[in-house]
Amino acid sequence: MGNQWVLGLHLIILSMFLVATKYTCLGAQNSTRSCHERERLALLEFKHSVKDDFEMLSSWVGIDCCSWKGVRCDGVTGRVVGLHLKRFGEYDYPEDMYHLEGDYDYHEDRYYLEGDKVNACLAELRHLQHLDLSGNNFQRSRIPKFFGSFKQLSYLNLSYSRFSGIIPHHIGNLSNLKVLDLCSNDITSNDMAWVSGLSSLEHLDLTYVNLSQANNVDMVFYMIPSLTYLSLRGCDLTNADLGLYHNSSKILPTIEHLDLSSNSFKGQLPHFFQNLTSLRFLDISSYNLSLAWNSVNLLNTIHSLSELHLSRCGLHNAPFSPTYLNSSAHSNIQYLDLSDNSIEGRFPSELMNTTSLKVLDLSSDSLKSSIHVMPNLLKLDVSFNMFEHIELVGIWRQCHLKELRLSYNYFGGEMIGPSSNTSECSHYALEVLGASAIAFTSSIPESVGKLNNLRVLSLGSNSFTGSIPKALDRLRSLEVLDLSHNKLTGQVPTFLGNLTKHNLSYNQFSGSIPESLRRLTSLTPLYLQSNLLTGPIPESLGRLTGLSSLCLQLNLLTGPIPVSVGQLTKLVEVDVSENSLEGEVLEAHFAKLSMLKYLDTTANHTLIINISNDWIPPFQLRHVRLSSCKIENGFPHWLQNQRMLEELVLSNASLYGLPPTWLQNMPMLNLLDLSHNKLIGSLINLPFIKYTEFLLLQDNLFNGSIPRSMCRRRRLLILDISNNRLSGNIPDCLENLQYMRMLLLGSNGLSGVLPSSFGNINSGLTWLKLNDNNFNGQIPQDLGKLRDLNVLDLGNNEFSGNIPKWIGKKLSELRILRLHKNNFTGGIPHSLCKCSNLHILDIAHNNLTGSIPQCFGELSGMVEARDAFSYHIIYMEEFKMMDVIQVFKGSELEYKKTRYIVVNMDLSSNKLTGEIPPEITALDMLMGLNLSHNHLSGSIPDSIGNMKALASLDFSDNQLSGTIPPSMAALNFLSSMNLSHNKLSGRIPTGKQLQTLIDPSIYAGNRDLCGAPLPNNCSNPENPPATTSKNKYKKANRLRKVWFYLDITCGFATGFWGIIGVLAFKKEWRRKLFMIAEVTRDKVYVAVAVKISKIKRGRKA
Repeated sequence: MGNQWVLGLHLIILSMFLVATKYTCLGAQNSTRSCHERERLALLEFKHSVKDDFEMLSSWVGIDCCSWKGVRCDGVTGRVVGLHLKRFGEYDYPEDMYHLEGDYDYHEDRYYLEGDKVNACLAELRHLQHLDLSGNNFQRSRIPKFFGSFKQLSYLNLSYSRFSGIIPHHIGNLSNLKVLDLCSNDITSNDMAWVSGLSSLEHLDLTYVNLSQANNVDMVFYMIPSLTYLSLRGCDLTNADLGLYHNSSKILPTIEHLDLSSNSFKGQLPHFFQNLTSLRFLDISSYNLSLAWNSVNLLNTIHSLSELHLSRCGLHNAPFSPTYLNSSAHSNIQYLDLSDNSIEGRFPSELMNTTSLKVLDLSSDSLKSSIHVMPNLLKLDVSFNMFEHIELVGIWRQCHLKELRLSYNYFGGEMIGPSSNTSECSHYALEVLGASAIAFTSSIPESVGKLNNLRVLSLGSNSFTGSIPKALDRLRSLEVLDLSHNKLTGQVPTFLGNLTKHNLSYNQFSGSIPESLRRLTSLTPLYLQSNLLTGPIPESLGRLTGLSSLCLQLNLLTGPIPVSVGQLTKLVEVDVSENSLEGEVLEAHFAKLSMLKYLDTTANHTLIINISNDWIPPFQLRHVRLSSCKIENGFPHWLQNQRMLEELVLSNASLYGLPPTWLQNMPMLNLLDLSHNKLIGSLINLPFIKYTEFLLLQDNLFNGSIPRSMCRRRRLLILDISNNRLSGNIPDCLENLQYMRMLLLGSNGLSGVLPSSFGNINSGLTWLKLNDNNFNGQIPQDLGKLRDLNVLDLGNNEFSGNIPKWIGKKLSELRILRLHKNNFTGGIPHSLCKCSNLHILDIAHNNLTGSIPQCFGELSGMVEARDAFSYHIIYMEEFKMMDVIQVFKGSELEYKKTRYIVVNMDLSSNKLTGEIPPEITALDMLMGLNLSHNHLSGSIPDSIGNMKALASLDFSDNQLSGTIPPSMAALNFLSSMNLSHNKLSGRIPTGKQLQTLIDPSIYAGNRDLCGAPLPNNCSNPENPPATTSKNKYKKANRLRKVWFYLDITCGFATGFWGIIGVLAFKKEWRRKLFMIAEVTRDKVYVAVAVKISKIKRGRKA
């Protein structure tokens, strides 16, 4: 009994010891899991060395760094073994983005870190096994050498991180490394011998690493014994760089994936391919085989090869025999890419012998013959070819094909169904049909319903008309439907199967949005924009729990936005802009939208945004557009916590008062548009922050001067602060704005001379508008450095001096030159004729003298119809900002967002003399010509009728004479004309467009004009108008003078020869005439002498 008691006591003590030992060990284990202090401090130092605008490291607080996001610790030692700081979101784009069925998410978040280098504090993490810094921005810094000290590192990913410089050879010390990814950086190497130390490496990606100057590139192939994946895509390699002709026997047989595409290889394929016995994937795209296509025969030796890419290899002349395409009985090629080889004419029927082939890509070639049926083929891409008839593709003959892409051919006509001559399949396996942009017309055929296995149907960007056929209801497996950019009519169909993606945008559908859409519970995007839909947005859309995009813009929808939209927890994008929606938008509309990134309610003029300023949203928006809505409660302060905002557009939104200072705390704000409101105060509090590229503040009440801080925002592309109350000088620091494309400062109270720094601003500046200010002095010559300038508007200022000749010599790209209403003197420089692209020339209201240059007729921009700016627009915001003020049809008009901009020439209100040059009538596309209020003389050119586009003509207040040319009646678009106060005469021409100009004031002040619409009739209405003109009177007067002098001459000749001629031939008559003359003379003499004698005697008496 006692022994049992002692034994029991021993067991109890032993149990207590074991339990104590267990918990002690567990406690010790937990304690070792805690973060080591030195490593924690190193991580904190790294955190403080980078810019974390997206708060990726926000969890890096507290003592235990092992619990921080992105940090992984060893479960036993507590040492940091993993650092996962990869950029959140995609940073490269899929090559087939044009396919609707692609999984790319345009609204996916992209968060990343930014720093000028990788801080050396990370060297403290000596036990690191996994390091991923991909997709961050290290601002072209060097890859740190200390990475080579991480002896235990097995994974290193530095791709897409904006590193530059030479790859440090220290990386070769990482003998445990299995994955090394350095792709898509601006890095290079001068010697690749360092790879020999990577004895454990299995995956090496050097895509777009510049190896053109590197030695020992061939060591990549035979010095890494475990290598299975190798990408040398786009490394600027040539055949000589490989150096493999001497070492082909050393090539490792372990490589399974080899990408050598986008290099500069040409000629024969190297023989080392025959040693790659494990190769499954090979991409040698852009390897120029145009002169050595028969070397493809080498690939026959790689029986393991299943995927082969030969895109852009110059195979257009290759004879496609089975030998050269590895179609032997032992062939395992399942994927063959022959795209972009300019293969012309016939479809290579020899490919039918490649029985293993499952996927064939012949896109971007020049095929135009019939495609043969290949029973084993599952996927075929013949998009971007030259097929002209859909029968050539043979949709109804390809029974086994699962995927067919034929977009971007030019079939035209109808999408024809199976004909009686076609061996129709009893069953179609087709699951994906991509037939976008192939110019189909007519209606969608009912026969599409026979493809009952279709999952994806893409018929967008055609010209289909009519309604959607009901046969599509038979497509029960349909998941993706794209019928966008057609001319389809009728109502939105209710038979939509089990769709997950739905795009009926840019058609002419009418009626209301059907309630039946609520059944599409798997629907992710709903695209119905740009149709003619009416009625309210259905409340039942709130049941589409998987919806990520709701796009209803550009319709005729009315009523309120349903509150049920706020229950769509996966909603990323809401765009209901440009409708006629009304009611209020409240917090409830966003109750559960935690994933919302894009919100656009623009141009719903009666929609009220009534959200409390204290509300804290559950989302982080990236794009907000609330323009042309009414925002209650002043500036929407509920936006101040939206730290990820890239675009904020609140124009014409009834905003007033001071803009909030928290706008400066929006670190990612790329575009800010507060235009057309009543905001006041100084610009100094507005966000001239680092990332801002578009700052639109026009049409407000801002005052004060332009802050110098603006010059520190080097990324600014468009700055519009026009139409405010700004004053003072322009700061002389504009040379810092090296990316500026549009600078719009018009309609303020700015003054002083233009700073010389204008010439040192971005040479790519295209728009400079300083109009309607108080600038003075001469135009600085440094502006001539802006050689890409399209628009120069200095109108309505106090500039003086001559118009510089260098404008025409240096600014030859000008489309608009507006110097309206300044104090310029001197003549119009002939060098302006070198601005051949001018659409608008406005130098009115100055003190210019001299004549109009004849070379103005050479301004080709006013002769040919062309889009003034389409080739110069890079950013959509540039297109939106295009507006110009012009005097047209007698009124000052502002032309906004006009693609084909008005073509106008205004030289009015100067002191120009001379005649109107006839050459100017060659400007066929000129819409407005104003030469009024000058001292022009001479007549109106008879050829003025050639200016067929002329809509406004003003020659008033000059000294023009002569008649009005009858050719003016041919100006069919002329709707405004003023010829008053000149010296014109004769009958006013009638007919065509002139019949509509019935205001007599347009002819007033021409005393000798007559005819309708003037009250004074012409004197001889029987005659045609030209016979009563002043020129005809002058001609008649000249004719009378001729007859007058002719009569005198004839009379003199008759009298002279009638008397003198007779006396010359009759001698007796001549004697008698002389005798009579002598007697008459004597009698006259005696009579005169007697008369004089009598007068003398009378005076004496």
